[in-house]
Amino acid sequence: MKNFFSEFKTFAMRGNVVDLAIGIVIGGAFGAITTSLIGDVIMPVIGIVLGGVDFQNWAVPLPNLYHSSNPPVMYPGRLINAVINFIVIALVVFLIVKIINRARARQEAEKEPEAPPEPTKEELLLTEIRDILKDK
Repeated sequence: MKNFFSEFKTFAMRGNVVDLAIGIVIGGAFGAITTSLIGDVIMPVIGIVLGGVDFQNWAVPLPNLYHSSNPPVMYPGRLINAVINFIVIALVVFLIVKIINRARARQEAEKEPEAPPEPTKEELLLTEIRDILKDK
């Protein structure tokens, strides 16, 4: 059991896992911000432009086949909100990845090319032997 926890600790403390956890937390917070931006700022403006449509509460009642006290209702406006929210998040993630890739490309371009490794003693000796045999 102790070995299991030791392996788990090693796994969890790797840089990639910690980076992923941080990304998930930041992504969740960013998702809340974009959800508010879409639902509270953008969609009301789109609703006004389209003649006062409230997308969040846009409901389409369905036939109440079983005559229940809560008739079924579809909310297509909520789906529209979610799709726009997804598009905004995808666009922002795309832009962030594009910026990171540009920065990495610049960093790679600025790196000096590595010098070839020094020949080993064996290689030097073989080169000497080759040169001596050429001269003969």
